[in-house]
Amino acid sequence: MRILRLELRRVLRSRLTWILLALALLLSVLLACIPVTYYYSSYTDEAGNEVNLTGLASIAHEKERQAGAAGVVTPERVREAVEIYQACLTAYGVTESYDLPEGVYEREILPVSPLLHGVKEAFADPNTGMAPSIMEIDPEQINNYYSVCEARITSLMAAEQPDSPAAQRKAVEMYQHIAKPFSVYPGISSASMDYQNIMGFLVLLFCVVIAAPVFSADYQSGADDILRCTRYGRSKLGIAKLLASLFISGAAFIICAAAHILTVNSLFGWECTKTSIQMIYSIVTLADLNMGELQLFFAAAGLLSVLASVSFTLFLSSKCQSAVASLASALVFCIAPAVISMTAPGTLSTWLCSVLPASGTSIQASILYAVTDFRFLHLGKLAVWMPHAMIAACVVEIPLFSFLAVRSYCRHTVN
Repeated sequence: MRILRLELRRVLRSRLTWILLALALLLSVLLACIPVTYYYSSYTDEAGNEVNLTGLASIAHEKERQAGAAGVVTPERVREAVEIYQACLTAYGVTESYDLPEGVYEREILPVSPLLHGVKEAFADPNTGMAPSIMEIDPEQINNYYSVCEARITSLMAAEQPDSPAAQRKAVEMYQHIAKPFSVYPGISSASMDYQNIMGFLVLLFCVVIAAPVFSADYQSGADDILRCTRYGRSKLGIAKLLASLFISGAAFIICAAAHILTVNSLFGWECTKTSIQMIYSIVTLADLNMGELQLFFAAAGLLSVLASVSFTLFLSSKCQSAVASLASALVFCIAPAVISMTAPGTLSTWLCSVLPASGTSIQASILYAVTDFRFLHLGKLAVWMPHAMIAACVVEIPLFSFLAVRSYCRHTVN
């Protein structure tokens, strides 16, 4: 324990460590605020003046206008919203909402628009996948809204995974177990989760930079030649270095994730966390989560990804003879999932992004986007949903790379 405290003190004594940790916390709060700046709304007041709102004022205005749509998304309420939409467009003789006269959409459609999310997707053609316009949907069919959604996931998976009946069955089974009816509380959007993902990626990079020189810097300076000759200079020192890096990285990610989530929910309203993710992303998203649970799920999965990546970085550090080499190697593996997701073929990309330690918080291939996607790994007749595979990989990689890092450090020989 004393060696661990000394190692923690040594790492935290570095000015670079404190700069990176402070920057990570600052960026976590800043990234939570940025989505607010995207909100814009305008309306005509009673005096006939056009009022433009941005940021928090726009969010407050839209939440006030859509307060009647908040709550449980029953088929009856969805049908009512569709009927209001169709009656409005028919009254003005148009077929699309963007053809409505100025101010009509904000006055008549905006209050029910949250309930219209996913309606066109649910009634998409099962053969072509083409979604109809809301004007083409028969309101009578909406009485069986959630049955239509379950039929949609069946046809979607048949198109997405035509060669994998196991994946099709698994997806349908997962969707059937989702709590219905859904809930919606206007205010928050998917952009807040995108920025939480960016926050996770940046914290991952900072933690990797802190951990990269843990072993290799001592090799490079020659300090390891002396430390290795002391009483606790091999396995115990290696374990202490490992645990110190994992503790600092884990604590940093938890603090930054907590700061980000608290800021986001304070800005958008805590009631928004009760919104089902199906009402933000695809109506047939497979995860049984609301937005608050998705925030916590990503935070937990991101923590595992950071710890797995730091463990892998420490393994590289135990192998490299210089801090620059270990840092460069670790950073390459941090950005590898994003590159692979854009360049590798579908199946290969799915497998690689599922097992690479940094995939959990990657910009292009993170577990956040896997949760809202429909990709499965195929193991014979078994189909594994990609987020489950990513979490399982991290759980295995943390002890595996930790063991290999300590083992490699203990076996290191001076040239």
